[in-house]
Amino acid sequence: MTAVFDFYRGESPLLISVPHDGREVPEGVRSRMTDIGQALPDTDWHVARLYGFARAFGASMLVANYSRYVVDLNRPPDDGSLYPGQLSTGICPSKTFAGEPIYRAGAGLEPGEQARRIDVYWRPYHVRIAETLDELRSTHGYALLWDAHSIPSRVPSLFEGELPVLNLGSFDRRSAGPSLIDKVAAIAESSGYQFACDGRFKGGYITRHYGAPAGGVHALQLEIAQRGYMDERTGEYDEAKADRLRATLEAMLAAMQPPARSGPGSAP
Repeated sequence: MTAVFDFYRGESPLLISVPHDGREVPEGVRSRMTDIGQALPDTDWHVARLYGFARAFGASMLVANYSRYVVDLNRPPDDGSLYPGQLSTGICPSKTFAGEPIYRAGAGLEPGEQARRIDVYWRPYHVRIAETLDELRSTHGYALLWDAHSIPSRVPSLFEGELPVLNLGSFDRRSAGPSLIDKVAAIAESSGYQFACDGRFKGGYITRHYGAPAGGVHALQLEIAQRGYMDERTGEYDEAKADRLRATLEAMLAAMQPPARSGPGSAP
């Protein structure tokens, strides 16, 4: 069995989580999927590659290996809706963002299968997040979590029109300290890319659950429109686009980290 995730331990207070770039699907699941489901169209393509610079930057990295169609790591274990009144694909999706079936007729989830997937794939990823944040907070006095995502520029079922390239989520300024949010947002606003903060994407379960600024954990989500670093038509990574975007990502992550150590529970 492929490892549930790959983990790299850095020396800075920052952990970068990449929950949706995984492509692995167990054969017992893949064999029941439609051709569209097997193509994994809702993958956050190449996000781990885009953030590859972060190791040299000193960050820890946690990258999921299994597809969000196996289990969505950015959904709560009780499968509650993050955006009431809007489309929710669920912790074990049965349809793509476009509303197409992931499984062949009569071949969907079996009784107890969702609970097993949560135990095998979801829980280990979240145990690693929690343990790493505790270690970072113990070492540095605080911990920083950056949840890294991407999505096609146009997804009519989720939002109207074209999404800004940079979409910062802070759970309406609840998942991180105000000064930290403002510093990161200022970099994005001056980058030349279209930018929104707490717009359509306010942060998913990971940002909302772990972000606790009063307890010394500051979490942000960045949803990137895929036209910013790849060819959305072919799915190919675009080195020139990615290099330009990477400079902005480096600046945003640098703005998140203070030059000096803070005390426990303090805002960076």
